[in-house]
Formats: sequence, structure tokens, C-alpha cells
Amino acid sequence: MILDEVSQASRKVVGQKQTLRVLKNGEAKKVIVAENAENKVKEPVLQACLSKGIKVYTAEDMAALGKACGIKVGASVVAILEE
Repeated sequence: MILDEVSQASRKVVGQKQTLRVLKNGEAKKVIVAENAENKVKEPVLQACLSKGIKVYTAEDMAALGKACGIKVGASVVAILEE
């Protein structure tokens, strides 16, 4: 399950701005987007993933994705980085 992979990843970034930055720099290996994240947050990330050829995974909701990241708030977008 992708949330297990997120929680076990040693290198990851949380949030739209950080995810867009690592996508631009070519550091992202996988991107996970919460299904209930706002479109204005998701769309730029989805477009960047499409242009870079990065596979996008979905999480059931922001709360579950945030919990997998070890934070106490929801997360809309997470990128797992190259090791």
C-alpha cells in the first residue's frame, strides 16, 4: 500500500510547493495526492508529474496521508525522493 511506503520513506517532502520544487529539480521518484485535496492544489502537481513522467498515486484522504508522513495535520501532496 502506498501509505506504508510513504511512512517508511527516508526522504520525502510534504506539500504542494515542496513537491513542485523537487519535481522541477528531478528528485521526485513518486508523488502521492490525496483524493480530497482541492483542485487548485492538485492540478499544478499533476501537470508537473505528467510533463516529467512521474507516476502519481492517490491516498484516500488528506488525514491519512498526513498521518503516514508523521504529521498531525492533513497533507494534500507528498513526494518520495530518490534514495
